[in-house]
Amino acid sequence: MTVEPSVALIVLCVAMVVAAALVYRFTGIGSPFVVPKAAFRAVLQLGLIALILAAALRHLWSAALVLLVMFGAAVFTAVRRAQAGRSGIWLGLAVATGIAAVMPATLLSGAVPIHGVTLVSIGGILLGGTMTSTSLAARRGLDAIGQRWGEVEAALSLGFTDRPARRMVLTGAATDALIPGVDQARTVGLVTLPGAFIGVLLTSGSAAQAGAVQVLVLIGLMLSEACAVAVALELVARALVRRPRPT
Repeated sequence: MTVEPSVALIVLCVAMVVAAALVYRFTGIGSPFVVPKAAFRAVLQLGLIALILAAALRHLWSAALVLLVMFGAAVFTAVRRAQAGRSGIWLGLAVATGIAAVMPATLLSGAVPIHGVTLVSIGGILLGGTMTSTSLAARRGLDAIGQRWGEVEAALSLGFTDRPARRMVLTGAATDALIPGVDQARTVGLVTLPGAFIGVLLTSGSAAQAGAVQVLVLIGLMLSEACAVAVALELVARALVRRPRPT
């Protein structure tokens, strides 16, 4: 008797969730319900997005609407991770700048076809990386200002204005925020095989085409993240993004 691939997949996933829960339980690294809850949420979210995308990707306008919703979710996540309160809404400008630096050129250059699948898949990858770098830059930047406020005050006492005084302590935050994207490009093919590469390889069977698409995505990510981090730190330097005062 043979097991259908879909059934085998479900059985394997359930077994791995149970195994992870047991590891959590018997090693004391956390609650045994962490992985089951995360897995259940992933199934619901991916199931829902699969249904939406099946309809949305048929038309360019509906794919653009899906990408707009994804952008809103990315900004919300970046604001929450940065712990900047209501002022964190300015980080939407950083995320938008990063995407605007890459997506129009990618689509209008003819390097990739303009249709719903391309818009959502490449846009989603760019949004994910840009969201992470934006939130990391803002959070590390705000941490640096809080921890090194004495240096900022010293610069102010020497005649520096607010923005240059804050910028002096933000260099490390930029470096930290950009490391994941740069490291991903450095190790691709040696340590990791990213999703874009695997997706094209499985659908087209052409390793050359898969590699070309992945190179495009990785370079686009580095540009998008660099622009987003630059804007995010400028917002922090100008105190537009700041930690809420304790009440």
